[in-house]
Amino acid sequence: MSGCGSDSLSSSGTSGSAGGDESIPAVEASQELHDSLPDAIKQAGVLEVGVDPTYKPNEYMDGTTVVGMNVELFDAVAARLGIENNWNPAAFDSILAGVQAQKYDVGSSSFTITPTRLETLTFVEYLNVGTQWATLAGNPAGVDPTNPCGKTIAFQTGTTQEEEITAAQEACGSDPINTLSYQGQDEVNNALMIGKADAMLADYPITQNAIQTSNGKMEALGDQYGAAPYGFTMAKDNLQLAEAISQALTDLEASGVYGAILAKYGVSDAAVDAFPVNPEVS
Repeated sequence: MSGCGSDSLSSSGTSGSAGGDESIPAVEASQELHDSLPDAIKQAGVLEVGVDPTYKPNEYMDGTTVVGMNVELFDAVAARLGIENNWNPAAFDSILAGVQAQKYDVGSSSFTITPTRLETLTFVEYLNVGTQWATLAGNPAGVDPTNPCGKTIAFQTGTTQEEEITAAQEACGSDPINTLSYQGQDEVNNALMIGKADAMLADYPITQNAIQTSNGKMEALGDQYGAAPYGFTMAKDNLQLAEAISQALTDLEASGVYGAILAKYGVSDAAVDAFPVNPEVS
């Protein structure tokens, strides 16, 4: 891996994802990147990370341990920075406020970068993912994602999918969408499985995982659409940390770690080739 010799520390442990996957190259810490971190983080040696562990396969619980694609990737970032992550499970819609209040150094929970979020937070782009709908097998309720009026639709609170349904509601008039908004994605999935919802929508990897683990009870409703960047997020003025994370991701891409983690979780098509801080989005 690049960055050996005088640019290396011993690899730091990772507190979220399980280690020992031989398909993923080892991560060596960079002395230069470690030195570039804010003093408070260097002294602590730990990043406090907010995460909603209900969004399988991106972030979820394995017993008492937070695991998943985003967790494994950000643990690799921390290892490259020569520090560790302390994963703090929280409700999805509370994490951004927690980052702003400096309760968490970083939010890592499949956050789509939007213009509104960029007004109050800093983001480092690391993935590009769209939305996909799912329904029960055979689509018994006859849901049309382009016209969900009159149907019962489930989604997670605080997500871009909630924003999408809110916008669609305006066109429904006297035949409104019956919206089911849940704190956890696992609750969204369950609402569809038991027939409480006619359909659900979520980020593509999450919908795919729900379908694959439904024993044939769910099916995709159309392809993914509206691909947009995911970002690790931190306080608006914490550009020093953001730049270090961006460079760590660049190093992980060059060493093959980034690609190997995405391949492990079947999301290689969502890879990006640059990791900008506060990218322009529409």
